[in-house]
Amino acid sequence: MKAIRRFTVRPVLPDSLRPLSDLARNLRWSWHAETRDLFESVDPECWAASGGDPVRLLGSVPPVRLAELAGDRRFLRRLDAVSGDLNDYVTGARWYQAQSGELPSAVAYFSPEFGITAALPQYSGGLGILAGDHLKAASDLGVPLIGVGLLYRHGYFRQTLSRDGWQQEHYPVLDPNELPVVQLKEADGTPAQVSLALPGGRSLHARIWLAQVGRVPLLMLDSDIEENDLGERGVTDRLYGGGSEHRLLQEMLLGIGGVRAVRTYCRLTGHPEPEVFHTNEGHAGFLGLERIAELGERGLEFDAALEAVRAGTVFTTHTPVPAGIDRFDRELVARHFGPEAELPHIDVERVLRLGMESYPGGEPNLFNMAVMGLRLAQRANGVSLLHGQVSREMFAGLWPGFDPEEVPITSVTNGVHAPTWVAPEVLRLGAREIGAQRAEDALTIGGSDRWDAVRDIPDQEVWDLRRDLREQLVVEVRRRLYASWRQRGAGAAELGWIDGVLDPDVLTIGFARRVPSYKRLTLMLRDRDRLMDLLLHPEHPIQIVVAGKAHPADDGGKRLVQELVRFADDPRVRHRIVFLPDYGMAMAQKLYPGCDIWLNNPLRPLEACGTSGMKAALNGCLNLSVLDGWWDEWFQPDFGWAIPTADGSGMDPDHRDDIEAAALYELLEQRVAPRFYERGRHGLPDRWIEMVRETLALLGPKVLAGRMVREYVERLYAPAAHANRAMTPAAAGELAAWKTRVRTAWHAVSVDHVETTTATASAELGTTLVLRVRVGLGGLATDDVEVQAVSGRVDSEDRITDAATVPLKPTGGPDLEGRWVYEGPLSLDRTGPYGYTVRILPTHRLLASGAELGLVTVPSEEPGAGAGVLLR
Repeated sequence: MKAIRRFTVRPVLPDSLRPLSDLARNLRWSWHAETRDLFESVDPECWAASGGDPVRLLGSVPPVRLAELAGDRRFLRRLDAVSGDLNDYVTGARWYQAQSGELPSAVAYFSPEFGITAALPQYSGGLGILAGDHLKAASDLGVPLIGVGLLYRHGYFRQTLSRDGWQQEHYPVLDPNELPVVQLKEADGTPAQVSLALPGGRSLHARIWLAQVGRVPLLMLDSDIEENDLGERGVTDRLYGGGSEHRLLQEMLLGIGGVRAVRTYCRLTGHPEPEVFHTNEGHAGFLGLERIAELGERGLEFDAALEAVRAGTVFTTHTPVPAGIDRFDRELVARHFGPEAELPHIDVERVLRLGMESYPGGEPNLFNMAVMGLRLAQRANGVSLLHGQVSREMFAGLWPGFDPEEVPITSVTNGVHAPTWVAPEVLRLGAREIGAQRAEDALTIGGSDRWDAVRDIPDQEVWDLRRDLREQLVVEVRRRLYASWRQRGAGAAELGWIDGVLDPDVLTIGFARRVPSYKRLTLMLRDRDRLMDLLLHPEHPIQIVVAGKAHPADDGGKRLVQELVRFADDPRVRHRIVFLPDYGMAMAQKLYPGCDIWLNNPLRPLEACGTSGMKAALNGCLNLSVLDGWWDEWFQPDFGWAIPTADGSGMDPDHRDDIEAAALYELLEQRVAPRFYERGRHGLPDRWIEMVRETLALLGPKVLAGRMVREYVERLYAPAAHANRAMTPAAAGELAAWKTRVRTAWHAVSVDHVETTTATASAELGTTLVLRVRVGLGGLATDDVEVQAVSGRVDSEDRITDAATVPLKPTGGPDLEGRWVYEGPLSLDRTGPYGYTVRILPTHRLLASGAELGLVTVPSEEPGAGAGVLLR
């Protein structure tokens, strides 16, 4: 029979064991080996059955066992030591507290998903895992971050396969009382809530759950509460589920409700109010509108409030394609704002203007969340050097007149949280080499360019470790494969072959990620005979472990999964290639360390970063990847292989796949597999082991989330906090009025005449020319603008590349026509075809970039002789 109601019965812990509850509720256990070991010792069988979840463990341990532990002095000493270590961790000074300069008192970090641990399944893929790693690294560094997200009652879907290999989705209901979260409560003990106004006089209420991620609180909003009608209760049902209005309500709750949740948390706990708000992707972009409304209630006009909000906001974009951005119909957004709905004191047209694609090539009736994110943030970044470049090109329409390289979007390359992703065996080897504390600091704080201590580890130890990790993966794969086939309807008697799946002495390749078409799950199947030859090679065979989920609405992705599964089902190769369903954090933590090669073959440049290869690298796994995302930035032949690409603009997609698949096969046949099986004097693959060493020594320090978060602090958070402090109400009003005045006058700003001290077509290297420019300022003052000389090499179409800019200075007052003369030196510091131009930009002490307003004036036509110089 089925229960009509479900509730959670919590254990009553003896007083001496109460610290276990605190340890279970702080998610530091998910990356702290000593805490996990302690919980496992409570009851190894219950620990395994709970999937390594301390909250579930404590709910299932028999009372007699708890009573036994309460009298076990050895266990209580361990408990006291681990509990004391956590207290030191959350209260002691760390990297952030040792920094000089005015750093933010707090940073609020908003994301639609967070991958902290498999015990809190609130993630779908790389964006959430990155957000989780960001919080963990911030905790390790002592950065005063507050995470903000939603609590989805179904999380993301669980994946199984049908008998014929078709992906099937399941949505288990998550009870927050069984998760490592607690309700945030008011002083009187009632649940803390936030509310949003909806059209038609309705309301959307949400409770606030708190997950403690080390030192970092993560606030998660949950609309499945009795105060809501049925429709509103379902707003936080699934991650990335539902239609447009459903998604809009999720994003309004995340952004607007999230700011209100932060205010509530700070009021109740005394946590410092954030000076910086970081939007991880556009989903949380509405947070800027709520903050504008807050300032409006304090008397600030909209334009001034907008400037104040922009100063303290950081926006990170993760998508390299417009199709990956949430866009809503203009009328749908308009219906949810204004007098009859949310933020009633803000004119709906002002809201819409922030997100509309009002630029060449945009769709004027669509509200674009990334566009709003960029307009509401003074600082923005992509997540690798290449992705920063792609983002500048993709969003260049927002800054008309500027070359893409000048679009104010920088990049901070992603990193991964080493204590989460590095196998315990690898950690122990590092601790044995340099000491436990130094190893922990190296993996969390980072800071060094190389891990030279890795070079001292004997070859035999490196190779033994790699084989041990591969063997563990083989055991895990067989277990998961057996469970998958049973779910597909196979009987136990038909599955004896699984005992021979994979071999711990065969080169093992991993490929695991979401399954959009651009990641090309099935590129390896392009020439099946050739792949089969690689799998079954008599001297140097390979074996492949594949995992990945297609979005529930993506039938094309599901067909790719089915195609791969059907190939892996072939009795001729099923011992050499497997597809494991339900890819998630728990599987990934076994997969990365156990593979020798991590394969990544997206369509370049559509992979923003691709952090799975970083996690693999931290375990001594070598990367075999297209030069995209982070691999484009850090690839060296010393520690991996680059798959050649054919990414010309006119390339037929099928032909491109054929070329790149052939290049992949060639690398595996001729270089990768032979090197793995090649043996040196002592019977070890010396050259392979050296590549493992180089991966750890050179890549290891780069791919750390600690390095990433330090970069965010130094390059984005600290400048944003400084700008936020400078943006007093008076300064914000001044800047808003100045921008209005400049925009109004800009049509009359002009470059009228340019001349230099030479009119010849060539000059000698080292020559300095004097540049004189006559400009019209259209009623603006000289303090409102900067007149610049822009020079550098020119290409065949006279476009300046690798440009250098030099400000020019006014030589006196305006002439009788109101024109100004500017003058300055132009140094000819490089040979070859060389050119220059002149431009005028707005300038103000509170701007973060000269491109911020998207206004620029250049000569309207060739001014004649002397306008350019070519050096031969």
